Amino acid sequence: MKIGLITTQAFSLHNFRGPLIRDWVAAGHVVYALAPDFDADSRARVAELGARPVDFRMERAGLRPLRDLRDLIGLARLLRRLNPDRTLAYFIKPVIYGTLAARFAGVPRRYAMVEGAGYVFAEGADGLKRKWLRALVTRLYRLALASARGVLFLNRDDVALFVDAGMVDREKAILLGGIGVDLSHFAPAPAVLEPPCFILVARLLRQKGVEVFVEAARCLRRQHPSARFLLLGSPDLNPDSVGEARLRAWHAEGVIEWRAHVADVRPWLAQASVFVLPTWYREGMPRSIQEAMAMARAVITTDTPGCRDAIEHGVSGLLVPPRDVDALTAAMARFIADPALIESMGQAARARAEACFDVHRVNRRISEMLGLGPTIEP
Repeated sequence: MKIGLITTQAFSLHNFRGPLIRDWVAAGHVVYALAPDFDADSRARVAELGARPVDFRMERAGLRPLRDLRDLIGLARLLRRLNPDRTLAYFIKPVIYGTLAARFAGVPRRYAMVEGAGYVFAEGADGLKRKWLRALVTRLYRLALASARGVLFLNRDDVALFVDAGMVDREKAILLGGIGVDLSHFAPAPAVLEPPCFILVARLLRQKGVEVFVEAARCLRRQHPSARFLLLGSPDLNPDSVGEARLRAWHAEGVIEWRAHVADVRPWLAQASVFVLPTWYREGMPRSIQEAMAMARAVITTDTPGCRDAIEHGVSGLLVPPRDVDALTAAMARFIADPALIESMGQAARARAEACFDVHRVNRRISEMLGLGPTIEP
């Protein structure tokens, strides 16, 4: 089979889809990896997986109708030349425009993966502009997903949202859960009990709860000056991003230790006692949480779509309300007061990762949905 994998972020092809691509290639399939932002490194990494990197034009975010229409037509022409038997699109614009382009190109079987509904559908986002944008995106999803044979979702809330809004037929919606991680790559690390160390790894958007994390850290450092608070990530092009000047000011103040994006997060997770993600962004199921749990790290996150599906409250971590500094501070203080929870919840997190987030098991489900048969066992 020839498979077209369509995304707007080239790095995600090897970071998030690497094991899946490798499995497909090992099974004898031809994989075209389509992205608009390849650089030398991402192109080489995708080629190393055995896939064929293919460039196309598409803006990662925003809606510009004339530009988007031109890109849609260009992608349809490209897919017609490649002539894949199946396409799988992920991220918002590829799901919409990539699925439509595959339909216009005559691709026989088209699939999509919704990795979170995104900021357009975030709770509390009720401004006039957001309402208008939500209505437009809803119509676009409805149009695109009508031609998809199957649509994968990472959490139950998104299934309900898309089905109830008529964006996808119920019989096409498939609940996948997390996209999974390589459990041997993200191996358990010894628990860190002293000094307690809390880590947030994310795109540095306000909606990811970065400011909430910093304020909670500031509160806790007054009573627990030895505690560490790590913040990993780089400023984003998104207008909601926290600026570098502010990040450097927090670091200079000593309230947090900030590091820009790192290629390998494992050494940093190994330093941490607890992983924290106080987001109210409409997540799918954060890969960062799955990685932390695989490394036997307890998790504090919000009771929001995607995040609430990832952990068992009181067993492998704690759920707190979004935007609530006091609740997050209290949850973090609980681990400081009772260090035994760091180890017991961390062990439970690893057990849940083994049961739910094994990337090879997840990939078999994806391949079965696409009608590709079983993938090669690791």
